[in-house]
Amino acid sequence: MLRLSDLHASYGAAPVLHGISLAVEKGETVTLLGPNGAGKSTLLAAITGTIRRRDGRIDFEGKNLVEEPSHAIVAHGVALVPEGRLVFAPFTVEDNLRLGAVRLQGDARERFDYVYALFPRLSERRRQPAGTLSGGEQQMLAIGRALMSNPRLLLLDEPFLGLAPLVVTQIRAALEKLRASGMTMLIVEQKLDIALEFAQRAYVLIKGRVALEDSTASLARRTDLRDLYFALAAASST
Repeated sequence: MLRLSDLHASYGAAPVLHGISLAVEKGETVTLLGPNGAGKSTLLAAITGTIRRRDGRIDFEGKNLVEEPSHAIVAHGVALVPEGRLVFAPFTVEDNLRLGAVRLQGDARERFDYVYALFPRLSERRRQPAGTLSGGEQQMLAIGRALMSNPRLLLLDEPFLGLAPLVVTQIRAALEKLRASGMTMLIVEQKLDIALEFAQRAYVLIKGRVALEDSTASLARRTDLRDLYFALAAASST
């Protein structure tokens, strides 16, 4: 479904991604691992067109998106749940969700029903300003807003960041339902235990490059994963 080929991207004149190549198959869940500053969030920004792509290809269902603007990428079926949630605090829950459906044609009622069934808490708070929600509820809202566009590929940037264990369990259960329905997902996640249990394959990024690709089952058996990060980082500097 998604294939990146020798992708380079930058913030202004500063290059950040250096020849990234990876693939995500339809219905697969893939995680991006690596230390802080490795380029994981930048990679999601490059896929969604919010930073400059300098070279390479981003093929989504056979179409190269590298020259496409962000709104067109959403229309093609790619949605991002950003790090930090980025909900519109003064707007109600329902208005935040409606913003995610602006690319849909016609009535979005079916998408509202879908999101409210996945996150009943949002239905209970639909008239409430998003800024008054708890952190976990805001994360549910951010995921729900992305789902309102009816995506085929869901990108999630640190979906469990700063959440209490009970909320992590609730959101993970919702994501499990999405995966069971056939949703394709690419996830940036710092919680290694969750990432390795939830995803099927992993790419380890170091300094804007893919340093390792492996199954999560194989990585989960390693007791030296943190040391591996440092070893790969040292190797990339030589």
